[in-house]
Amino acid sequence: MTKIKVEVLDRRQFMLAASATTAALMAGISSANATAEMAAEYIKKLTGGASMMEGKVKIDLPEIAENGNTVPVKVSVDSPMTADNYVKTLHLVSEGNPGPEMASFHFTPASGRANAAARMRLAKTQNVVGIAEMSDGKIYTAKTLVKVTIGGCGG
Repeated sequence: MTKIKVEVLDRRQFMLAASATTAALMAGISSANATAEMAAEYIKKLTGGASMMEGKVKIDLPEIAENGNTVPVKVSVDSPMTADNYVKTLHLVSEGNPGPEMASFHFTPASGRANAAARMRLAKTQNVVGIAEMSDGKIYTAKTLVKVTIGGCGG
C-alpha cells in the first residue's frame, strides 16, 4: 500500500503564500489609463472606420463627480424604434479609464426606447463618448466631459 504524505500549512505559511501570489498578480496589472488616441482607435474598430454624425445621442452625466467610484450615467438615442428604423447598439467609451471599453447596450424594435442607465467608475477627469449604431448603418455620437474630484477638492 502507498502512503500519501499530506502537509498542512500553518497560518503564517498561508499568509506568506497569499501575499506572494497577490504581489505577483499586481505586478502584471498596468496602472496606465486609456488616452483619447486609444479611445479613437477603439471607436474605429467598433465602427469599422465609418463616419459618425453628431446628434441623436444624449449622455446624461454630472459635470462634476465628487466620487469617481460610482458615477451615475443615463444615455439615450432619439429614434422611433420601428422595424425599419431603430438603434441596434449603443456603446460607451472612456478616454481616461484603464481601458476604453465601458459598456455596450443592444436594442431591437421591441425595446420601445433606446435608453439605459447605470453607474460607472471613472479613474480621472475625462470625456465619455457615446456611439449609436442604427439599423440603417448610420452612426451617431456624442461626447461629455466629467470632472472627477477627490473628496470635492478638484482633480
